[in-house]
Amino acid sequence: MLLNMRGRHVALSVLAVRRACHLSRSAHTSPQTLEYKPIKKVMVANRGEIAIRVFRACTELGIRTVAVYSEQDTGQMHRQKADEAYLIGKGLPPVAAYLHIPDIIKVAKENDVDAIHPGYGFLSERADFAQACTDAGVRFIGPAPEVVQKMGDKVEARAIAIRAGVPVVPGSDAPISSLQEVQEFCNTYGFPIIFKAAYGGGGRGMRVVREYEELEENYQRAYSEALAAFGNGALFVEKFIEKPRHIEVQILGDKYGNVIHLYERDCSIQRRHQKVVEIAPATQLDPHLRDRLTADSVNLAKQVGYENAGTVEFLVDKHGKHYFIEVNSRLQVEHTVTEEITDVDLVHAQLHVCEGRSLPELGLKQDKIRINGFAIQCRVTTEDPTRGFQPDTGRLEVFRSGEGMGIRLDSASAFQGAVISPHYDSLLVKVIASGKDLPTAAAKMSRALAEFRVRGVKTNIPFLQNVLSNDQFLYGTVDTQFIDENPDLFNMKPVQNRAQKLLHYLGHVLVNGPTTPIPVNAKPSPVDPVVPAVPLGDPPTGFREVLLRDGPEGFARAVRAHQGLLLMDTTFRDAHQSLLATRVRTHDLKKIAPFVAHNFSNLFSMENWGGATFDVAMRFLCECPWKRLQELRSLIPNVPFQMLLRGANAVGYTNYPDNAVYKSNKENILLQKPEKNGMDIFRVFDSLNYLPNMLLGMEAAGSAGGVVEAAISYTGDVSDPTRQKYTLDYYLKLAEELVKAGTHILCIKDMAGLLKPEASRLLVGALRDRFPDMPIHVHTHDTAGAGVAAMLACAEAGVDIVDVAVDPMAGMTSQPSMGALVACTKGTKYNTGISLEKVFDYSEYWEVTRGLYAPFDCTATMKSGNADIYENEIPGGQYTNLHFQAHSMGLGHKFKEVKKAYVEANKLLGDLIKVTPSSKIVGDLAQFMVQNSLTRAEVEERADELSFPLSVVEFLQGHIGIPHGGFPEPLRSKVLKTLPRVEGRPGASMPPMDFQALETQLRETHGDDITPEDVMSAAMYPKVFQEFKEFTTTFGPVDCLNTRLFLDGPKIAEEFEVELERGKTLHIKALALGDLSKAGQREVFFELNGQLRSVLVKDTVAMKEMHFHPKALKDVRGQVGAPMPGKVVEVKVKQGQTVEKGQPLCVLSAMKMETVVNSPLSGTVAKVYVNVDSSLEGDDLILEIAE
Repeated sequence: MLLNMRGRHVALSVLAVRRACHLSRSAHTSPQTLEYKPIKKVMVANRGEIAIRVFRACTELGIRTVAVYSEQDTGQMHRQKADEAYLIGKGLPPVAAYLHIPDIIKVAKENDVDAIHPGYGFLSERADFAQACTDAGVRFIGPAPEVVQKMGDKVEARAIAIRAGVPVVPGSDAPISSLQEVQEFCNTYGFPIIFKAAYGGGGRGMRVVREYEELEENYQRAYSEALAAFGNGALFVEKFIEKPRHIEVQILGDKYGNVIHLYERDCSIQRRHQKVVEIAPATQLDPHLRDRLTADSVNLAKQVGYENAGTVEFLVDKHGKHYFIEVNSRLQVEHTVTEEITDVDLVHAQLHVCEGRSLPELGLKQDKIRINGFAIQCRVTTEDPTRGFQPDTGRLEVFRSGEGMGIRLDSASAFQGAVISPHYDSLLVKVIASGKDLPTAAAKMSRALAEFRVRGVKTNIPFLQNVLSNDQFLYGTVDTQFIDENPDLFNMKPVQNRAQKLLHYLGHVLVNGPTTPIPVNAKPSPVDPVVPAVPLGDPPTGFREVLLRDGPEGFARAVRAHQGLLLMDTTFRDAHQSLLATRVRTHDLKKIAPFVAHNFSNLFSMENWGGATFDVAMRFLCECPWKRLQELRSLIPNVPFQMLLRGANAVGYTNYPDNAVYKSNKENILLQKPEKNGMDIFRVFDSLNYLPNMLLGMEAAGSAGGVVEAAISYTGDVSDPTRQKYTLDYYLKLAEELVKAGTHILCIKDMAGLLKPEASRLLVGALRDRFPDMPIHVHTHDTAGAGVAAMLACAEAGVDIVDVAVDPMAGMTSQPSMGALVACTKGTKYNTGISLEKVFDYSEYWEVTRGLYAPFDCTATMKSGNADIYENEIPGGQYTNLHFQAHSMGLGHKFKEVKKAYVEANKLLGDLIKVTPSSKIVGDLAQFMVQNSLTRAEVEERADELSFPLSVVEFLQGHIGIPHGGFPEPLRSKVLKTLPRVEGRPGASMPPMDFQALETQLRETHGDDITPEDVMSAAMYPKVFQEFKEFTTTFGPVDCLNTRLFLDGPKIAEEFEVELERGKTLHIKALALGDLSKAGQREVFFELNGQLRSVLVKDTVAMKEMHFHPKALKDVRGQVGAPMPGKVVEVKVKQGQTVEKGQPLCVLSAMKMETVVNSPLSGTVAKVYVNVDSSLEGDDLILEIAE
């Protein structure tokens, strides 16, 4: 200790002697011998917010201002804020323009500039620039050139610090010139080490190296970054201090030897050695350490005769020891926090000092400088924290800042319409908050950041908000590892950005048309439906209360004991599946849902989910089917919901592993239990009546706690004694098995509407006699027009429940009319208990609503039902689809042939039960026969040489089960030849689905907001779910739009409202559609809540004729895309080269930062799509790797 003190005294003595010599020199340049020369015109040799900051100070002092700008900066705000602005560096790269000293000096001389302010970065620490100014007779607002040289050269500054007795970190004594020198340093001092640019800061050229294997790569990257940022790639190397605090002291000197400090700033919160958040003063800093830091800073400045503003930077280790690292001989980005706590305008001071005024004249004496409260600066950047802070570029579609008491904003390119380019720093705006203490300042900052709305580019605002709420930040101390050691900082709440995404969607529809395929050339009706009046208060109780109270068994008993005919309303699912291609949106279902809850509480159930609605919701309506279920449940809490479950197919079209079927049902029930918003009744069926598949679905639904309604798919005609395959005895035996298996309700699923009144009496009567205590439910379609008669016959035979649809959605390929059944049973023992007047009100809503779906209405091509279904047995929904398909393929005039071919195809396949997916197999074969002009006999004869549809081949292999009576031979053997065959229940031989792995994969792809329902959606429909997530990422949830806007978009000059959620309504007006740009885009203009907004939309038709760089497909493993926009500076591999996982492929440069793109897998480079100097956008394809 004594030895250390003695060394310290010696150092101080040496410093005292030097100071005396300096003061002696200063005495010869007293204030009387220096002339005060006011500045009349200042040029800022910089861009962005620092240029504007200086311009504002000059304007306040009555000084005229001059801006310079590169060719890439013609639209930047700094050139508009100056009195004059001139182009520099014509033809040069973006950064090089601001480094071109001859151009800058030329502009200054030609325009009578008195002084040049260098800002920060670029030429601010270049001694040759300071000297060039002096040589040209233009004052340099900063230290003298020789001081800039000493302080700007970190190696020389380090030597000066050592001579002044200031502690330093072990490092090289001069700029290193080779990798060998670095290796020798590492052999002496060990790892870790850090490279630093010798002629600049801001984190450029800084690289920490912890292992010998990383040395060469990081040396090359650091050199390249320093060269690009400062025009000189010189580096020096020093020992890296682990987990230090980064404390810097603001100094200010004049021409007369006066130097003062304005206390310190804590800049420890950094990433990639770039400061993110700065605080003044440093929290919990020992007063004695503060004294040492400030004293060393002032002494060091006086040692070199420092003039103007500067910063002395230190590292403070965990033991409280401080180490000098560098002097920044310029204004710092974070000078703002010092200004806030000291009330000293540093730019004013710089200008006055340059004019020749002394610090005492300006009232700047050390004893007058006081700390007043705390200040925080957050650098809001266009970087994405979730992707390693990769810079983002693009157009600011929206910019709204946070303001208010205690908030200061310093910005430049932060305005709507500004283009953030990859050429410069990613800083968007500096937000400075002041308060009496750190928590107060942090609260103001958090509030201000929450008010920001930045759309069009990613920002680090969510990350900054997490920092500000971190307890270590608020109440402890932070070091330079703070970000690395707090991974929870990256658990950011996603920005919703709903309004702007909706504008993008509306713009996309205006430019490119509907996002969902439109089968009919018709427009949605311009008339909006009116919702009938709904009383206030809760709806009356219904059968769901019985279910929740007594469970599935008690529910079934109550249904059987009920007097009168019960109805299930299919309007919310099968009706629109049959008539409108399953296109009815949740938006229109939700509007009428409260009316249903209040007026039809005595319905047995509502069918509103499952079947085609599941995938169509995501695929074509761009909405979540699970959310539909939840929202409808909240609006209709009293009526049971029923869904269609395809046995082992769940809600898909193929077989799934058993655990997937169980999990899909469990998710439905889990939705019900805690939140009271899930499914109640599961109508389980199999497209072949294949019992093993049905038993799996029944067991899955039952074990999850749902009501099991086993459905027998009906075909043929039990009243026709000549039909011997599907006889009454067949159905009774099947029913016997289902009852034994524990079904709560027995259902007859007449998907083609084949039940004639006589067959209805026979079948229902026989089932009623055999199972007197079992509730029986009949589902049919009205394609032939006999549906109402058949259902009345069922009621007479003892059925408990029949399916109906509201009148405008009934008939033809849909269900029988609700109004007709209600009217026909009124006053009889089968009375439904439903008010016919309320049915009329319900019908009026749906009559208008159906007009909104004119582009999908089957009546565009099909004007009536047809009794020929008794012959062709085409299911209702498929009948509509085939009719659409025939017309869309130009075969409308051949639809009769298609129907005949359907009959022949059915016979070829052995006379199947026909319901999805078996009906699709028959339909595919029928269309195959029509397209190839094949007869049944020709198909049988040539079966071994024809290329059958895949669905037919997989059916014959046994992928959906075994049909009643077995597979058709010899057709099966001819088609399959040596192809493998599935024996027994298909799902039994399938390995379990790994839901944990699937969830992990989904989270890696889509983020952490993946729900269990999302996992099920991806399991059932992986590609559809992927496309749905991509859609919502781009356009957000669009279910808040009315149907006409969703399908057709707004008309120009149309005004409308969109309710995002309760209490949040957007007022939107479509204004104009711009011309096609060279980039293949059109600008679409809107007015949103009274403010002008615009979005750029790619014209997909025009872009097909224009060449653009291909994009990397996320779902293709070997395609490597650009992680950020930028320029290719090096390509490290070539086509045909073998690469290992993690091997560097190429180097990108953006915003003066270089990023190495590594190989995501091992393999061979199949193709390289870029060259050196290629300019890339995010996700542009770099190369392809074949595994």
